[in-house]
Amino acid sequence: MTIHSEIEHFLKEHFGIKPDEIKPLDGYHNLNFLVRSGDNKFVYKTYPYDKELFDITSAENDAINHLKNVGFKRIPRPIKTESGQYQFRSSSQKQKTHRLLSYLEGDFLGDTVHTESLIESFGAYLAKMNVHLQSFDSYVLRARQWPWDLQYVEMNRPLIQDIHNAKDRNLVLYFLQQYEEQVRPYHAALRKQVIHNDANEWNVLTNNDKVAGIIDFGDIAHSFLINELAIALTYTCYDKENPLYWAKILIKAYHQVLPLKELEIQVLYYQIAARLCTSVCNSAHAKKTNPDNNYASVSEQKAWQMLYKWLSIGPIKAEHTFRSAIGLEPKQFKSTHQLLNKRYEHISKILSTSYKEPIHMVRSAYQYMYAADGNTYLDAYNNIPHVGHSHPKVVKAGQDQMAVLNTNTRYLYDHLSAYAEKLLSKFPNSLKKVFFVNSGSAASDLAIRMANYHTKHQHIMILEDGYHGNTQVSIDISDYKFNNPKGQGQKSHILKTPIPNTFNGKYRSDKDNAGYLYGKDAVDQIKRHSEPISAFIAEPIVGCAGQVPLPKGYLQQIYPVIRAEGGLCISDEVQTGFGRVGNAFWGFELLDVVPDIVVLGKPIANGHPMGAVVCTDAVASSFEQGVEFFSSFGGNPVSCAIASAVLDIIEEENLQLNAKIVGDYYQSRLLELAEKHTCIGDVRGSGLFIGIEVVKNNSTTPDPELASYIKNKMKARHILISTDGPFNNVIKTKPPLCFSKDNVDQVIVTLDHVLSAYQGA
Repeated sequence: MTIHSEIEHFLKEHFGIKPDEIKPLDGYHNLNFLVRSGDNKFVYKTYPYDKELFDITSAENDAINHLKNVGFKRIPRPIKTESGQYQFRSSSQKQKTHRLLSYLEGDFLGDTVHTESLIESFGAYLAKMNVHLQSFDSYVLRARQWPWDLQYVEMNRPLIQDIHNAKDRNLVLYFLQQYEEQVRPYHAALRKQVIHNDANEWNVLTNNDKVAGIIDFGDIAHSFLINELAIALTYTCYDKENPLYWAKILIKAYHQVLPLKELEIQVLYYQIAARLCTSVCNSAHAKKTNPDNNYASVSEQKAWQMLYKWLSIGPIKAEHTFRSAIGLEPKQFKSTHQLLNKRYEHISKILSTSYKEPIHMVRSAYQYMYAADGNTYLDAYNNIPHVGHSHPKVVKAGQDQMAVLNTNTRYLYDHLSAYAEKLLSKFPNSLKKVFFVNSGSAASDLAIRMANYHTKHQHIMILEDGYHGNTQVSIDISDYKFNNPKGQGQKSHILKTPIPNTFNGKYRSDKDNAGYLYGKDAVDQIKRHSEPISAFIAEPIVGCAGQVPLPKGYLQQIYPVIRAEGGLCISDEVQTGFGRVGNAFWGFELLDVVPDIVVLGKPIANGHPMGAVVCTDAVASSFEQGVEFFSSFGGNPVSCAIASAVLDIIEEENLQLNAKIVGDYYQSRLLELAEKHTCIGDVRGSGLFIGIEVVKNNSTTPDPELASYIKNKMKARHILISTDGPFNNVIKTKPPLCFSKDNVDQVIVTLDHVLSAYQGA
């Protein structure tokens, strides 16, 4: 017997209805059919028989009848069988549950142009339904636990593996992690009742710019009241350019009928994210297990778009909007003046802050930072959270390991050797040993100590405007620090060579040969120096000099001569390492050299305090002959677990490739902008390590005043960049490697506006 003939048989036998037409309707887990009989229409629903599901559908019928009895109209009506039942179980070999409901006419919300009055009607309608459901209860629904009820959103976690794209998977992990932190602790305090639980755009009917009904109570649940609104907001807003605008309308209308509590508003951002995560997880799973069921993934693209937009909006801004919608004042936060005064009670003013008006940050995620005042900032500057702020795998690695073991390296534990092996696999074969410390500064200090012990010399060759850390040894080798008007001056054992700047340096007119020419000058300087050199240290792209890339051929001139004197070559990869430069994993690879020592820090553990020195066997062996090396926290299990997660994420999300693709796009857009604004003198760098030299128009003369103006005006427009260089006229942008082309476009459009406003002033 075919399904149509079976339904026809049951309709006649149990309902006394002779159907004229039976037409399939979309469904998720069950089969639905539109039945026409004369002028009447019905919806026939059939499910594989299951005792629990049978009880749930029975409770669904009870809830619908309750709403009917209290006068709530325009919902489906369960149709009794001729024996007086609202559903029955067929006795065939494959037992099924059967139900018949009345059919409601109307236009779907998903097919209707959304207006303010329509969304107001939607909010009021939902609230009225929820008010009526407050007097209905069901122990069956109280006991129901399933992934589409947001209080059980964690049940979707196994489905994450069905999401194809690693970046998408990790975004879902982030929001599930945030749910556990921001919502789970309040479960006991949130109001619960029976709710419809699926007010999406294909379950809501409209007529004449008003909501005229709601169908499909199949997801009915005893859950948090706020979840009803969260689900409605999800499907109202997920295709909107400005979702908060529409959210405010819906929330206000709902609140006027059924007042919301402050705690419900507090968790609403995360509940909406939870619904989006539930949707994309189940869509991915459905595509894998039942690829022919298009209904299961009908909303998937919009859900992903909304999830990424939700990240860019952020929880603080969203909550401010939601509070405003119900008449609550914004949450109070201390003024910049108050915060600075408090800071300086205990912290010296020598610890500087960014921007003329510092920002009070309270949260962050991926390439976004969320301020206390509700503003969300695009972080185009902060290169320390390498794989993104609060990346869920980094957070989990730290949490998990901290709960198990954290000790020093005098004990044996697997993480130290495992991570060392993993890290060293990213280096050329000659670099075989690693020493872990707590920062890039400590790593620079240790690298010089190792070089001096290995060579038995003390003289260090450095680059003009270079910076390598804040320890005394690091400052001694950092022209950026010791040559400051307030600095200690150049020590006698330091040999400084000019920065090989191809924009405004000595050989700017011969850029093709600049690397060779600057290198030749440095070699002559080495040969004239009276003392043998212990080490030459340089960043592949010199950050504090203004993001100045070392030109091709430069290090190839210098390295052999340093080694010929018995010295060592050190590459400071604190800022350029771990795929940031795009075309290579390490900056030195761009320059076709292999150093003897590599210094690591900043991004190695995504901002967790960690650094490392990687070196050859020969350097490590000689160092072993000296005083014992020990770092209390360098290479501890938590640091190693986090750093290992960073390497995994770089590979899993293809972040080095992203740095290249997005970085190349970034530079191309900046060069286009330079055609329009002649104050952009140079655009340089590699991958997502970019410098923009700001100059007096059509010159190479630095314009630090304009650079400062740009930095602060971009900040006022919620984009974070900064300035650097000997004249502080170079805009530096080194965003987390998850930065996208859309983010680049936002930076470029905003920068264009800022420069146009400046020129028009």
